[in-house]
Amino acid sequence: MNAAIHLQALGLTEYESKAYTALLALGRAAPARIARQAQIPRPKIYETLERLEARGLATRVQQNPLEYSPLSAREFMDRSRRSFNERIENLDRSLARLAPDPAPEAVYPLIGEIAIKSLAENLVENAKKSVHLAGSEPLLDALENQTSRGVQVVRAEVSELPSIARSGQRAFLVARDGEAAIVAHFGGDREPHGVHTHNPVIVKLVEGYIALAVETKK
Repeated sequence: MNAAIHLQALGLTEYESKAYTALLALGRAAPARIARQAQIPRPKIYETLERLEARGLATRVQQNPLEYSPLSAREFMDRSRRSFNERIENLDRSLARLAPDPAPEAVYPLIGEIAIKSLAENLVENAKKSVHLAGSEPLLDALENQTSRGVQVVRAEVSELPSIARSGQRAFLVARDGEAAIVAHFGGDREPHGVHTHNPVIVKLVEGYIALAVETKK
């Protein structure tokens, strides 16, 4: 994926992102040359450069003939990071006012494979100390690979233990740092389903169940 696509994800238009990357490559150039480099229609380049100037991403360095120079890529990245962090902090405060943190004993339903996998990936990516995994082999391989270095991974099959899934279904378990867990079921005639919780009792039960499966295999 090229830089222009990433810039669009940060809020620039297609023409703005192409013009900015062209300016970075050229260093300093007249609008016509920027348009050729960026493959932007000539009539559009002037308003595009004016918008970049308004964003602080380009500046006129010469008026006659007209030439532009870009804000350095490093300066742009530093400014983007500060802006993003400020937005995240503001969003965090706004959401906290709208919806206070749920009670730790709350249990939330999960329906569908996509929802279960997405949340499982989120759990392991944010793990700081430990991840406990049990369930479908391909998915567990992916989750283990996403776990940060230094995080302890406890992984097991649960075939030797009393089943926690209905007949024809496969249990899928994830626990993170003793703080959060997923208990889900795949297979059978039902859509994949499960629960997500921060309930400490359930989290410890999941971790203990997986640890017991490891010991049973020894």
